[in-house]
Amino acid sequence: MITKVFVDGQEGTTGLKIFEYLSQRRDIEVLRIDEAKRKDIEERHRLINASDVTFLCLPDVASRESVSLVAPDNANTVVIDASTAFRTQDDWAYGLPELSRAQRERMRTAKRIAVPGCHASAFVLSVNPLIAVGLVPADFNAHAYSITGYSGGGKKMIAEHEAGGDARLTNPRPYALGLTHKHLPEMSVRTGLKRAPIFTPIVGAFLKGLAVTTYFSLDQLTRRAKPQDVRDMLAEYYHNEPFVRVMPFDVESNLDNGFFDVQACNDTNRVDIFVFGNDERFVTVARLDNLGKGASGAAIQCMNLAIGADEETGLAR
Repeated sequence: MITKVFVDGQEGTTGLKIFEYLSQRRDIEVLRIDEAKRKDIEERHRLINASDVTFLCLPDVASRESVSLVAPDNANTVVIDASTAFRTQDDWAYGLPELSRAQRERMRTAKRIAVPGCHASAFVLSVNPLIAVGLVPADFNAHAYSITGYSGGGKKMIAEHEAGGDARLTNPRPYALGLTHKHLPEMSVRTGLKRAPIFTPIVGAFLKGLAVTTYFSLDQLTRRAKPQDVRDMLAEYYHNEPFVRVMPFDVESNLDNGFFDVQACNDTNRVDIFVFGNDERFVTVARLDNLGKGASGAAIQCMNLAIGADEETGLAR
């Protein structure tokens, strides 16, 4: 069976990467919009409603406009949105099948799916299980930071880095220091936290790769647990998940001469989760490719579930 797919916002970083995934699929027919008509509402309306799946790779306002173009009598088209517009809405399925036992089944039948943010995916995957099993209380005051490749900043930031000549771009660059990053709402809602985490992201001088580190002290837990116990809880939670690896506790093989490799999941749809620490405190670290599981790969995983394909089709572990 051939699935007809339209990408609204095909020129952005996420859209281009989705096209790269789709070009390898024989079960997909891509409906392309003429470059001269890519902002034409009537042509977008036609293609959205002719598709089985439409990906929205647009800013929030434009995504909402595209959703409004789905005909009222169209019960067929699945809309998969990559913006932040719908990630906390209950009438949209959150596109993280690993979130809970029921999440994957909801995504198989949903007609509206919101792809998680890259930082949020890593944070939620490492923190949500600990809240779900009751080890971390919902009123936990989470502190986390992320280091990410510059591709997360889109085409303009990619062009700036690739042009070279600006020494400032070789430095790590913290941003969103007003502590109001756009991923905060989903980071709290999708973990069950009562308050948003204190979160600061950092752009590194590399194309892609992302790792979110979250801090814990043992007296913040609801019961006694060592870091090894935390690691084992995460491993049990993600047992048999194809795209999540919970790594052995604090072993030398997790590091490169004592340093952590942020880019080791690049070109995969995999998330690696680590626990590092001692008997007083520990951190979780979740690593992924911000263009893969953090964006376009996650969108393809959502599509696979929605169209009844094998979830791993076209995606590398």
